[in-house]
Amino acid sequence: MNPTRLFVGNLAYQTGENDLQDYFAQAGAVKSVNLMFDKVTGKSRGFAFIEFNSPEEAAKAVEQLHNKEFQGRPLTVNIARPREERPPQQRWGGGDRENRQPRA
Repeated sequence: MNPTRLFVGNLAYQTGENDLQDYFAQAGAVKSVNLMFDKVTGKSRGFAFIEFNSPEEAAKAVEQLHNKEFQGRPLTVNIARPREERPPQQRWGGGDRENRQPRA
């Protein structure tokens, strides 16, 4: 686990990276903000990862900002866990219908 990287959830869909940068700066120097977007729609997925320069600043942000209201919603702020390995997703449908073999 990286003790300087935070998961921030329950974000309003209109929240921007600059909004998060400014809000989380009250806990310390923000190194990066990575807001997650849906690949298909391009809309916010309602969560982000924020990295601080030190573990102390990250811990301070969790302590000060977890469950605090931001843009009308209570934030979830935790130390980010490592990404879990997932099996590849099966893709159903959407293939080329014209080149399918007829059923027997």
